[in-house]
Amino acid sequence: MSALTGVLYAALVAYLGGWYVGRWSGNFALLLFILTAVTMLYWLAERFHFAPARRAAAQNLVDNDAKRRENLAAQGISRVDGDIEPARQQILQQPWWLDWTAGLFPVILVVFLLRSFLFEPFKIPSGSMVPTLLVGDLILVNKFHYGIRLPVINKKIVSNHDVQRGDVMVFRYPEDPSTDFIKRVAGIPGDEVSYVNQKLYINGQLAPTQPQGNFYDEDARVYRQRFLEKLGAKEHQILVEPNAQRYFRADRADGPFPFSENCRYSLEGVTCKVPAGHYFMLGDNRDNSRDSRFWGFVPDENIVGKAFMVWMNFGNLKRIGTFFD
Repeated sequence: MSALTGVLYAALVAYLGGWYVGRWSGNFALLLFILTAVTMLYWLAERFHFAPARRAAAQNLVDNDAKRRENLAAQGISRVDGDIEPARQQILQQPWWLDWTAGLFPVILVVFLLRSFLFEPFKIPSGSMVPTLLVGDLILVNKFHYGIRLPVINKKIVSNHDVQRGDVMVFRYPEDPSTDFIKRVAGIPGDEVSYVNQKLYINGQLAPTQPQGNFYDEDARVYRQRFLEKLGAKEHQILVEPNAQRYFRADRADGPFPFSENCRYSLEGVTCKVPAGHYFMLGDNRDNSRDSRFWGFVPDENIVGKAFMVWMNFGNLKRIGTFFD
């Protein structure tokens, strides 16, 4: 068992190493599920086989020592050398391969349950959601806000709140479901969403905006125009570059996106009718975001959860505790 455990740990290290250096894409949810299952098997084996066997062996040692002392006492020998307690403790001691598997099961199980059904942490890798979210923000995502989903397969089994326009949502990227993306919900099923001449229209109605002055983008080292935009009952800040390219085209890597016939592209922008069970997503950094304008709609089964708080940013501690819609 120790050799098998060593092989399993070597495979885990190799997998994580390749994931870290970009040799392959990782599915952390699947990895955590496998770790939970494997450590549970070790935990069950320890609880119902290995631990009882060690206790039986230790008790056998104690019984044999007691018999030996009893026999010696019958021969008139009352003083017997030898303390078996160190040997008994050594027999009862859990071997390393159980300590690093069965011993970790409760911790891994708690992490798996919390991450799968309650909250999951994410790191913001790009500036597509500036100024709401900055590069390096570590955020928390509410996994049960939109409903309870089974881990790994992401199948919804219990519904909760409906997705609302203006929600900041984490989802599996339609072009590569092993990658998680974060954008703002601009259109829900049945909406007609237009982004024309750098203005957003929902069902023919212009989304109200108010100028908020310039915003200095520290990563790009440029100033951008900032506006307060209102989607439904929610207000949030967006960035717009007046001189940016305004022409969009579908450029999904794996070909035309599902329901691409629902979208019309022109020199002024794009207009899409959101199909049932899908959502139209936009980045708050409107001219520096690759979103539904390019790769299409996000299906409901790709939803991960609703982002709601920055819990850490090692480069800007003032960001800690920032809540957002």
